[in-house]
Amino acid sequence: MAKRMHQPREDAEFDFVLRMSEVPVLAYFIGTWPKAIEPCRAMDLVVGAVADEYAGRLTAVRTDITRCPAATARYGVTGAPSYVLLKEGTAVAQATGPLSGSALRELLDGRL
Repeated sequence: MAKRMHQPREDAEFDFVLRMSEVPVLAYFIGTWPKAIEPCRAMDLVVGAVADEYAGRLTAVRTDITRCPAATARYGVTGAPSYVLLKEGTAVAQATGPLSGSALRELLDGRL
């Protein structure tokens, strides 16, 4: 996992990271129920590598849907893994399901 990936334990901490970030935020939503665990674990490596690659241009936030229900609802996240690219708190791109590194980069490129 990326060294710079934040892992908020609650909605207030998620909101704090959003307010403090001077660059766009990639909110990577994970699930801890049985069918979501393996796809989310697999995506940890992909998201971590992309977050490291985009260091300085992006803040990555690994967000547990169960621990941050308000953030999950605010951005319309309905499955895990999900990705929401936020600029100043506004969603500018969104995807759900496992993605390749190139697909995740495509989601980000041109929007940062």
